[in-house]
Amino acid sequence: MRKQTSPGGLAVITRKEFADHVSGWRMIILMGLVAVTGVASLYVAAQTIRSAVGEAGTIDFVFLRLFTASDGKLPPFISFVSFLGPLVGLALGFDAVSGEHARRTLSRVLAQPIHRDALVNGKFLGGLAAVAAMLSALWLAVGALGLVLIGVPPTADEFVRLAAFLAVTVIYISFWLALSILFSTVFRQAATSALAGIAAWLFFAIFADLLADLAAAALVPAAAGGNPEAIFAQEQIRLWLSRLSPVTLYSEAVSTLLTPSIRALGPVMVEQILGALQGVLPIGQSLLLVWPQVVGLITGTAACFAASYILFMRREIRA
Repeated sequence: MRKQTSPGGLAVITRKEFADHVSGWRMIILMGLVAVTGVASLYVAAQTIRSAVGEAGTIDFVFLRLFTASDGKLPPFISFVSFLGPLVGLALGFDAVSGEHARRTLSRVLAQPIHRDALVNGKFLGGLAAVAAMLSALWLAVGALGLVLIGVPPTADEFVRLAAFLAVTVIYISFWLALSILFSTVFRQAATSALAGIAAWLFFAIFADLLADLAAAALVPAAAGGNPEAIFAQEQIRLWLSRLSPVTLYSEAVSTLLTPSIRALGPVMVEQILGALQGVLPIGQSLLLVWPQVVGLITGTAACFAASYILFMRREIRA
C-alpha cells in the first residue's frame, strides 16, 4: 500500500528546510550570539535581584525579574531579544527564493512533483519550526540557569507568563521571517534581499520612534505651550504612530506579560489614577491587555507572507 504524503510535497520541503536551518552554521552562530548576550544580561539581573532582596527583604515575582531587571549598564534580556530577534528571522529567509534563483535550482525543484505553493509554504513553515525550536531551547536554558542563580523556582503564574512570552517571541520573529521571504521573492539577488531586510530592521528599531515623535509634534504643535489636553493628544498620536512598528508592539506585549504591575499601555489621566486600587494584574487580564499587540504582529506576519505567496505564484520561472 502506497504511503500517503502531503499534497504537493509540503512535508518534504518543510523537513528539508528545517534540517538545513538547524544543522547550518547560520543558525549556530545566531543562537550563540543570542545565548551569550542572554547569559550576560541574566547574570547581571541575578546580581541586581540579590541586591534588591538584601535591601527590601523580599520582592514579588522574583523569577520574572530575571528577564526584565537591569543594573543600568547592560540592557535586560527582553531588550536583547527585541533587538537581536529580527536578525534571526532575516537570516533564515533572505535567500529562501533568491538563493534558489542564484543556484539555478528553482526550476529543477519545481520539475519534481512539488507544487509552487508547497515550495513557498514549506520554506516558511520550515523556518518557523527552526525558530520555535531555537527559542524553546533558549527559553529552557535561560530558565534553568536562572533557577541555579537565584534558587527560587517560578510559580504557576510566572510559568504561564513565561510561556506566553515564548509564544509572542516566536510570532515576533516569524514576522521578520515572513518579511525576509517577501524581500527574497521581490529581489532576485540574495545580497539585495539581505540589505533590504537590514534596512527595514534598522528603520523599525531606531528611526520609527523618532519619526513618530516628529509627526506627533507637527500634528499637535499646541503641546509646546504646556496645554495639558494638547500634550495628552500629542502623546496619543505619537503612541499610535509608534505602534505601526513591530518592535514597539513586541516591546509593549512582553513588558506587560513579564511585569504584572503594568495595568495600562499609553497615557493615563490623573482622574483615572485617583481611586484606582493598587495591585498587580492576573495573567488573564494581562493577556487581554496585550491582545491587540499580538493580533497586530500576527496580521503583519500574515500580510508579508501573503504578499510573498502571491508574487511567487505569479512569477515566471524559466529553466
